Amino acid sequence: MSIKRDSKPVNIKQDIIQRANHVFYLVILLAIGVMLRLVSVQYFQKDLKGKLWSERVGIALIQRDTIRAMRGNIYANDGSLLATSLPTYVVGLDPTMAKPDYFGKKVDSLGLLLAQIYKDRSARDYTDIIVDARKHKRRYLLLNRRRVTFQERQKMLKWPFFRASAKVAARGGVLRPYYERYHPFDQMAERTIGNLDAKTGRGLIGLEASFQPALAGKNAVGLVEVLSGGVRKPVDDGPDMKPEPGMDLYTTIDVNYQDMAESALRSTLEKYNAAKGCVIVMEVATGEIRAMANLSKVGTKDGVGHYVENFNHALAGRTDPGSTFKLATMMALMEEKAISLNQMVATGNGSMMYHGIGIRDASRVGKGTITARQVFEKSSNVGIHLLMRSYFYSRPDLYCQYLRKFHLTQPTGIHMKGEAMPVVRNPDMKGWSKVSLTSMSYGYEMQITPLQMLAFYNAVANGGYWVRPVLVKQIKLANEIIEDNKPYIAPEPICSKETARKAQELLRGVVEHGTAKHINNPYYAIAGKTGTAQKIVNGKYQVGKYYTSFIGYFPANKPKYSMITVVDSPQGDNIDLLYAGAVAAPVFKAVADRIVAYDIGMHEPMRANLSQPRSSTNLVAGYADDLHIIGSAMNIKDEPSTEGWVETTANGHWKARPTRSDRVPDVRGLTLRDALFLLENRGFRVLVDGKGKVKEQSIAPGLGTEKASSKVITLTLG
Repeated sequence: MSIKRDSKPVNIKQDIIQRANHVFYLVILLAIGVMLRLVSVQYFQKDLKGKLWSERVGIALIQRDTIRAMRGNIYANDGSLLATSLPTYVVGLDPTMAKPDYFGKKVDSLGLLLAQIYKDRSARDYTDIIVDARKHKRRYLLLNRRRVTFQERQKMLKWPFFRASAKVAARGGVLRPYYERYHPFDQMAERTIGNLDAKTGRGLIGLEASFQPALAGKNAVGLVEVLSGGVRKPVDDGPDMKPEPGMDLYTTIDVNYQDMAESALRSTLEKYNAAKGCVIVMEVATGEIRAMANLSKVGTKDGVGHYVENFNHALAGRTDPGSTFKLATMMALMEEKAISLNQMVATGNGSMMYHGIGIRDASRVGKGTITARQVFEKSSNVGIHLLMRSYFYSRPDLYCQYLRKFHLTQPTGIHMKGEAMPVVRNPDMKGWSKVSLTSMSYGYEMQITPLQMLAFYNAVANGGYWVRPVLVKQIKLANEIIEDNKPYIAPEPICSKETARKAQELLRGVVEHGTAKHINNPYYAIAGKTGTAQKIVNGKYQVGKYYTSFIGYFPANKPKYSMITVVDSPQGDNIDLLYAGAVAAPVFKAVADRIVAYDIGMHEPMRANLSQPRSSTNLVAGYADDLHIIGSAMNIKDEPSTEGWVETTANGHWKARPTRSDRVPDVRGLTLRDALFLLENRGFRVLVDGKGKVKEQSIAPGLGTEKASSKVITLTLG
């Protein structure tokens, strides 16, 4: 039997491909339809309330949001504000929250108040905007884009819709805070206090960065409704949306000392058209820094440098310290009893060669044979080299051990970011050579910051005990002390008491007889050392390009403050006038003079039972109440027993001085202030010649004021 097959074959593969194409085209058409529908819904279709869906999405988008906490304050030593956060407020309203009766009664009053505070629309305009928002059931209305101040906020809290009490919540008014950092003293200590990143609100530099976690507080994170225009309205006002404020820093900075330091430094930098400089004032016993001034030239105006505080040279400005480092060399030699301060040193003409390098003294005239004490006082590089060669050149490791003991090879550990690591050579380091110890002995081949050098000198002022510098004394949350930074004094002294005493003698000798003798004065004693280091340009030390500094303390007999002054790259025609003694030392004295005048605690108390001082003319007068106050404060027993205006008699007693209103008063012996009070109240115009108390008056006292030929009276002071 035979079977016949169909002669036309079936192509199954082709059939599958055709069906797949049909499905593909169907899916494409469906996708196009969905997209068209989405566009229609988003841009053309309206909801039941007549609003486009795109607007509705823009009006109500729920997001997580962060409300920044109020940043903590930074205070000066006396409680003055150095940095604070001032709040401003965005003003909004939920017009749907108030009940109809309240809304109807109060909406006109709110419109009037808004017009008064913003002054950009009429009261009717504001009222209409609020009524329209309630009509369309808008849950949030931004009343104005201008933020209001804290004072304006306090007024608004008494307004309708914003007023709240223990029993009644605010009826829709919303005041959302934003904080802006403010420095009451403007740019004072700007680099020390620091500033914030405008976007993140985090501290960038200075104390703001160093104490970021403590100052920042805890931000609030919660849900907000993002309305049209980017306006954000909290969904709820629960505990998660209430940020915790930051803690406050109480620094050791004294605003008066800071102003003194900045003023003296700026004046000298401008005088010498210098590149930069710094001043640090520190309390000897505690290490508390009272002033830290840093200035850098950023341009010139009318030929005078323009200076700003854009870098913390005191904390991070490493450089060769120069001759101020000779104190460490002398102390190491004295600790080893390798020298006597009275031994003679033949410095010759102040110039010599050693292993191929030239060693020269700053002065062009040789000092000849002088004592080791004079080597330091006159800052002889040759003398220091000869003293070192006699002992430490064969013991370099021992010398470096003393530098470590003097705390010169490590940072001070001050509680602020940015302190540079000192670089002090030792025989194990790459680059050590036969002349490294020579250069180091008088302050070269090393990189040390001004703060690190000051801490070393402060230890000498303290009798040999190193104290860590302090900038932040306390951290507080409200009145609770969270952190209390007590002074840290190293348990082991950096040297023996005898070496510390001799070092103090050397530093005092520099001011009495040496390179800083022109800042010596009869009122209080200064001890310190000048330092002039040549600047390196293209790998070579340059004559005439100097880093000048002076480090010391005062009063020398009872040290209270230590200080370093730095003037970098002073300019001038006479090189001899660009050394530290002429440039940096006067800055030290200018600041110290003002501190001594300001700090009454540095003055000896006046002796008790002093008699009333007499003028050379024996003519003393005044107002009895004023004299009583002065007498009580100064413990002067010889006070007037009468009241009113008084004068002294020939035997030194007090008597009343007549001051009739119709007579020309006798103002002789009075201060100018008292004389002006009496004369101007009687209609006289007063001309003044000289200084001091009133010695003579052009119109005789006792004459009737109506008979006086002129209402102009001349007072001669003396």
